[in-house]
Amino acid sequence: MEYGLFTMPSHPPERGLYDGHRWDLDTLRWADELGFKEAWIGEHHTAPWEPHPSPDLLIAQALIETRNIRLAPGGFLLPYHHPAELANRVAMLDHMAQGRLNFGVAASGLPSDWAMFHVDGYAGQHREMTREALDIILKLWTAEEPFDYAGKYWQVSKTDLMLRTLRPHLKPLQKPYPPIGVAGVSKGSDTLKLAGEHGFLPMSLNLNQTYVASHWESVEEGARRSGRTPSRAQWRLVREIFVADSDAEAWRLSVGSMMGRMMREYFIPLLSDVGVIEFLKHDPSVADSDVTPEYCAKHNWLIGSPATVVEKIEHMYDEVGGFGSLLLFCFDYSENPQAWRHSMELLAREVMPKVAHLLPA
Repeated sequence: MEYGLFTMPSHPPERGLYDGHRWDLDTLRWADELGFKEAWIGEHHTAPWEPHPSPDLLIAQALIETRNIRLAPGGFLLPYHHPAELANRVAMLDHMAQGRLNFGVAASGLPSDWAMFHVDGYAGQHREMTREALDIILKLWTAEEPFDYAGKYWQVSKTDLMLRTLRPHLKPLQKPYPPIGVAGVSKGSDTLKLAGEHGFLPMSLNLNQTYVASHWESVEEGARRSGRTPSRAQWRLVREIFVADSDAEAWRLSVGSMMGRMMREYFIPLLSDVGVIEFLKHDPSVADSDVTPEYCAKHNWLIGSPATVVEKIEHMYDEVGGFGSLLLFCFDYSENPQAWRHSMELLAREVMPKVAHLLPA
């Protein structure tokens, strides 16, 4: 089993954008030093608790401060980017990364982002735009001949030589393009079906593992469309993790600190308001009002001493049917950086070696 991280990035609303950016860079540098294989960085535009609109800016700077870790937007919200412009920008970023780049894409799930960009997410327009944009990007990266693409949302042309010296020429360093990852949240996720259909890397975001087990069905359904056989070894699971020297210390530093605050003030109310609070429940009969940070810590989070977290990972692995990579869900502990750094160290040095043998075919 491999390990990496996923960051929204998440910061409390009072944190300045620069200070939050510096914390994210610190976390990525520590992850590189501790042997984390990859890091996925989100994009959001209207969420004060998720304030980073440009994952490629963070990646470009982190490339200078890291040596081995693979970095990725996790992902670019394709409805909000012209696909030709993004294709060129990611191609350039891949050359800057010298092969250390993954390309994460997503459809966007925040109604406030839909409103800003006039995308009708309630009718599924964001998913249609994601498929079309990705189709254009991959065609720009792989097509050798000129083409005209007349889509529903974008019109793009790859021209032939113009004025003797001008032509489209930007392509990624990795051939035919960087590994592509897609994140999914809902049962029957269209993006996870897309992952299965095209052989992309599927990522399941931080939910109750009883619920997230259903995500693999979406990957398999998509794979059937193209005659593929998906591998669970490619499946990434994003989890809230906090490791400390004892179970009691881990509870205090997670529930009683920034993990608990973010869940209480932002994530649980958000899921409740958009009608998907059941994603966090281990049993549908649980009352919405009972879903608290304490409930999530008991039923969903991987927190405790190294031995306890090993046991919880093994149980989760069996419950979902196997997966290949565990991604640490990041929080802003810039007011107690030693605690977060120590948790990352224990995860890398005392937990993951004991579950490394868990790898499905």
